[in-house]
Amino acid sequence: MEICYRAIGTIHSPFQSTIGMPVQPTGASGQRGHLDLQAEFAAGLQDLEGFSHLILLYHFHQVEGVQLTVTPFLDAQPHGLFATRAPKRPNPIGLSIVKLLSRDGCRLQVENIDVLDGTPLLDLKPYVPEFDSYPQARAGWLEAARGQVEHQRSDDRFR
Repeated sequence: MEICYRAIGTIHSPFQSTIGMPVQPTGASGQRGHLDLQAEFAAGLQDLEGFSHLILLYHFHQVEGVQLTVTPFLDAQPHGLFATRAPKRPNPIGLSIVKLLSRDGCRLQVENIDVLDGTPLLDLKPYVPEFDSYPQARAGWLEAARGQVEHQRSDDRFR
């Protein structure tokens, strides 16, 4: 089955290259950017200001191809693609949780952004702690990498 999506807007960040970017929002603390949504979606932003964080779903537009086994940024060992958040996916969809700072019309100011400038935004959803937080969740092979993401930066391994 073929499924087609269209962008609802564009993500803007200080990152002009994938090399040297933070690899997760935790490593992008304080990095500010903004989301410009298309005007036709303005009504969908009603009541969003009451949420402190947003879940962004976006298209990895600078990634080509699929790699089913990858060596992720936070480990030296290869892992199955679906046990990672690596971008070389059959459907190159990224996910980030960012802090919402403000809204001005169709522009949302955000913080802790770890996304390449110009990335197409597919969807956004409010982050709801009661729905989205599982303090007892296990993190698989990433348990050994706890505390490392804040200092990890991307390189060219997924170009």
